[in-house]
Amino acid sequence: MGAHRPGRWRRLALGIGAAALLGAVFMAYRDPHLVVDLANRLWACF
Repeated sequence: MGAHRPGRWRRLALGIGAAALLGAVFMAYRDPHLVVDLANRLWACF
């Protein structure tokens, strides 16, 4: 009972980090100018 598993905290920290990263990307894409700028940069590669 109450066994300490170090992998549990690591997985929790990775999950929180991934959620924060996805939230930051979502907030960045809410700015239409950023999306247009990224599309223009991608199109310039071709």
